[in-house]
Parts: sequence; C-alpha cells; structure tokens
Amino acid sequence: MTAHDAHDHHGHDHEEASELSETELRVRAIQTILVEKGYTDAAAVDAIVEAYETKIGPHIGARIVARAWTDPEFRQALLTDASKAAAPFGYQGKIGDHLVVVENTPKRHNMVVCTLCSCYPWDVLGLPPVWYKSFAYRSRAVKEPRAVLAEFGVTVPSDTAIHVWDSTAEVRYMVLPERPSGTEGWTEEQLAALVTRDSMVGTDVLRVRGNIPA
Repeated sequence: MTAHDAHDHHGHDHEEASELSETELRVRAIQTILVEKGYTDAAAVDAIVEAYETKIGPHIGARIVARAWTDPEFRQALLTDASKAAAPFGYQGKIGDHLVVVENTPKRHNMVVCTLCSCYPWDVLGLPPVWYKSFAYRSRAVKEPRAVLAEFGVTVPSDTAIHVWDSTAEVRYMVLPERPSGTEGWTEEQLAALVTRDSMVGTDVLRVRGNIPA
C-alpha cells in the first residue's frame, strides 16, 4: 500500500466513523478490543450482525401484523398462542418461546416496556432501539404513559385506556397495531410496508401517508 493509498484509506475510515452515533462508536471500539484480544472472531460478529439486519428484524413482525390484518383465523391464533402462530415467519422457522401479542383497539392502546433491563422480542423485531433501553423510558413508561407517548408524537384519546406490558426474560410482548383506514384491498406486502417497529412496541400509530406502496 502506498502512502497515498494509506492516506485515502485513513480518510475513508474517518469519514465512515464520523457518520456513526456515539453508541455505535462505543460498540465498534469494544468489538475491536475483543477481536484483538482473541475473545471473539470478527467474521462471527459480522455474521450475527448480518443475520439481525437481513434475516431477523422488524420486517418479520411486519409480515405477522399484515397477515393478522387479512386473515381472521390467523389473528385469533396469534392472540391465543403467538409463539406457535408466528413460528413459520421466524428465522429458520423459529420464534422464541413465550411471545405474547396484544391487540390495539379504538378503546385500548398497548405499550411495551421492560422496567428491569431491556427484554425485547428480538426474533420478530430485531435489534431494540436505543430509547427502549434508556432509563428514562423504562422508568416513565409505566408511571406516565400518555406523556411518554406524546413525546413520540402519539396522542391517545382520553376515553382510550392505555395498558403497559412489562416484558421479562420469561415473556416478551409485541403489539398488534390497528389497521389504518384506507387500506381496504391492499395486499399483505403493501400492508407490511406500512408497519413500523415502533408501532409493534406501541409508540407509533400507523397512518396512510402518500401513495400506496408498490
């Protein structure tokens, strides 16, 4: 490698690093130390990250939600035994045990938190967002859910009850959001494209914006 090449490579690394958040920079630093000391293998870490980015993620949960919106029998099965009903959607045909799905209705809004740590349904939602693991969210979601939802831009009508579910190592919760109006006749693929990760945690309300997805 020439000095010019080395300079270009260093510049590329610097530009890439500048685009990372503080948390991502810390994770990268820890990963580098673990690999250098031989505690883990870089290829193994990359494989895990790739799996959660491309094979295990919120797109799985979105497909489950879309199927529940279009198939009443599946919806009932999902609400009865979510782990069993959702299993075929999982990575390599598996969803973790003790998944519970709770349904939003006009009179009930569900919201998920883990007050003790950051238990989360990784199998269907992928990596948890940073805010989900924050002390502020974990401590306030149960005490003042309406205020927390308002900070996410979600206003829940006063006559709609809010139920906060506390995930644990034994039980992981996922919200089945209400189907947005104006989506009659949409395919499962189109519906799944509307579903956000936050809506399956309960901190987002889905609406049709712009054109119908292709």
